Amino acid sequence: QLVESGGGLVQPGGSLRLSCTASPYYVEGWFRQAPGKEREGVSFIVMSDDSTYYSNSVKGRFTISRDKAENTVYLQMNSLEPEDTAVYYCATDPRLRNASFDPSDYDYWGQGTQVTVSS
Repeated sequence: QLVESGGGLVQPGGSLRLSCTASPYYVEGWFRQAPGKEREGVSFIVMSDDSTYYSNSVKGRFTISRDKAENTVYLQMNSLEPEDTAVYYCATDPRLRNASFDPSDYDYWGQGTQVTVSS
């Protein structure tokens, strides 16, 4: 079961760190969904070699990482913009061996955590 935490309200330019319990599977990452929009892949980590992947909209601002001792995957979000406002979901799937930005490739999801960027 994936459990997320760390969402909240932040001003533009601010930072937040999201946390999600790590799964035993190869790929884990984050999607987000804003009101009226489709779910969008944000960032993923491949556990076998810690390779990371980012959408163009967050590259250079967000960092995904994992802490083996804490059994947690993190998404550090810096330089947040109002366009980053969404519900953020952690996701994983035992079938994947490489990162995928397609939500239909993931069967296991967290409950979601709200991120609001507003002044």
